[in-house]
Amino acid sequence: MQTIIREMRGIPFFLLKEYLQEMGGKEIQENIIQGAGWKVHLERMEPFRIGSLSVGQSKLTIDLEDEVADDFIKRFSMKTLRAGG
Repeated sequence: MQTIIREMRGIPFFLLKEYLQEMGGKEIQENIIQGAGWKVHLERMEPFRIGSLSVGQSKLTIDLEDEVADDFIKRFSMKTLRAGG
C-alpha cells in the first residue's frame, strides 16, 4: 500500500471527481472516491494567487494498493494532462 499526496491547480474540483468516477470510482463519502484497489480523498484549498490572477487548487490524498498503483497513476496522469501554450 502506498499513499501519494498531490496538489493540483487549474482543474476544477468537480472535474477531478468526474475523472475519478470515469476511472471506475464511486463516491463513498463526501469527497472520497473509491475504486478497485484505490481511494482518493479530495480537499478544496485556498486559490493560488499571482497578482490579480487567482487559480483554484485541490489537494488529493491517494491510497493505492501496490498491484494497481502503476496503472492508476498512468491513467490519472493522462486524464489530468494539460497542454500549455
